[in-house]
Amino acid sequence: MFDDEHARPLDRRTEHNAAGLNAAAGQASQSLSVAWARHGDEVREAQRLRYKVFVEEMGAQIKTPEPGLDIDLFDAYCDHLLVRDGDGRLIGTYRALPPHQAKRVGTLYTETEFDLTRLYHLKPRLLEIGRSCVHRDYRTGAVIMALWGGIATYMQRHGLDALIGCASMSMHCGGHTAASLWAQLQKSHLAAIEDRVHPRLALPVQHLRQDLAVEPPPLLKGYLRVGAKVCGAPAWDPDFGVADFALLLRLSQVNRRYARHFLGE
Repeated sequence: MFDDEHARPLDRRTEHNAAGLNAAAGQASQSLSVAWARHGDEVREAQRLRYKVFVEEMGAQIKTPEPGLDIDLFDAYCDHLLVRDGDGRLIGTYRALPPHQAKRVGTLYTETEFDLTRLYHLKPRLLEIGRSCVHRDYRTGAVIMALWGGIATYMQRHGLDALIGCASMSMHCGGHTAASLWAQLQKSHLAAIEDRVHPRLALPVQHLRQDLAVEPPPLLKGYLRVGAKVCGAPAWDPDFGVADFALLLRLSQVNRRYARHFLGE
């Protein structure tokens, strides 16, 4: 359950109009606002949207203490980013777990799926992001860019050097597309050996096809465009019915185009 005392955002005043982000994404102009959740009701809005996307739309099997809401133990320790349309409707969300809160909860969500031993030295300045979703009627580059803009501003404000998160791929075809994508990513976007992680429940790629022509899903493609690296072989998440890729992005390695846009460099 959400606990206001535990989940107090680091800065509740962060809000801006995202028209410039829309233009950068090549989308028609629309009024979007980006802000961090200020109280429990706004967090529940995010959890309700997540439930609609992950459970009702994608068929995830999750345990939740409140019907219609996607809630887990990490929510109470995270800051929740909200993107709204011009009518105030919540259309996109991300959650962010800063280092001091990760220390309080005792782990990262990514650690439930991957052994992150090699990345422990990054933890004091590492932001974990996750539970990203966008309402099905608003899946445009503009909304994704608005979310990324909010995360970039958050990292700068709090002096964080890197972020980690998982990007999912459907297992509807039995995992063959995920295994094929992993074969492709090893050649082009694999992290350095010192940044590698190992899945706790590995997708059995050795028993799956790896020769299919596969396009990365939008979120994963967004990570790669910004400059993130895939940290190793995918994990299998049976609750959500997906293969998860762990991705690491160091601010020092952000693609120059996006560094100018998000970081002002």
